[in-house]
Amino acid sequence: MSLALDDHEDVVDHFRGANMRWSKIKVVPRATTIVTNGPGRTGERRMYRLTFHRRHRRLVEDAYLPHVLAEGRDAIARARQRSLHTNKPKDDWEGDYDAWSSVKFEHPSTFSTLAMDPTRKQEILDDLQMFRDSRDYYASIGKTWKRGYLLFGPPGTGKSTMIAAMANFLDYDVYDLELTSVKSNTELKRLFIRTKGKSIIVIEDIDCSIDLTGKRSNKKKTDDGEKDKESKVTLSGVLNFIDGLWSACGGERIIVFTTNHKENLDPALIRRGRMDMHIEMSYCCFESFKVLAKNYLGVEEHYMFSEIRQLLGEVNISPADVAENLMPRS
Repeated sequence: MSLALDDHEDVVDHFRGANMRWSKIKVVPRATTIVTNGPGRTGERRMYRLTFHRRHRRLVEDAYLPHVLAEGRDAIARARQRSLHTNKPKDDWEGDYDAWSSVKFEHPSTFSTLAMDPTRKQEILDDLQMFRDSRDYYASIGKTWKRGYLLFGPPGTGKSTMIAAMANFLDYDVYDLELTSVKSNTELKRLFIRTKGKSIIVIEDIDCSIDLTGKRSNKKKTDDGEKDKESKVTLSGVLNFIDGLWSACGGERIIVFTTNHKENLDPALIRRGRMDMHIEMSYCCFESFKVLAKNYLGVEEHYMFSEIRQLLGEVNISPADVAENLMPRS
């Protein structure tokens, strides 16, 4: 759907008690000859005219026009099709800017459907909202406009679902970085600078993607003399990727690491300032179960809930396992 003003039509916008009148006008050159700008085009110009009382001039210049521009940018951002990107192997790059392939991002996960303790969920939402609205604050304190999140917990506890919910809440693109296919720190740097703002850069299972101890096995060459293709990305390269000088290229980025074993990660990788918020994705609690029961069965109250609460306190079961048992059977 596209809405627009017709020629010589007006619309009035009310801003802080002042009336702002927008008009669409058409200007035709005052000449005896017709000026053309290509086939079927004349020299007429179309534009919008803003009319207001002279006493509101400072309000218009200092507040209203910046407000209109900001709202326009936000509208474009909301209307754009968000994408899920993944990095290509270096040998498949067709040009300097062809390092990522992408598809439409259409994951349905939201925070309202996320099975998680409500208090903890609200803390994450507040943190994301604060980050999104803090551009001027980050600039005032001299920090790059980025934030890091570490998601840790057993398999099936919703780490990938959490990432999708974050992207949907913020209207951000997602860059799923497959670190094992990156052959050097230099290649990692080039991939990073080809990401755009308003994005979430994800490295899943970070402890399985790179040897954080710096020790590497010496693989024997094959009979045909093929060189070892093992990734040479180092811990130092990853630290520079998330917190070095190159991390300041662009802005409004979130970096997310996931792991099943937080204790295996180097403390330098997950310290505050790199991974600013550590989010434990735990086994299913009763509050999480209630969200799943509502999502899958439409049930908000049931006589068996007290027994289920007791059972969930006695066993460890992932939300994914609970959800599978709640799926309607034909």
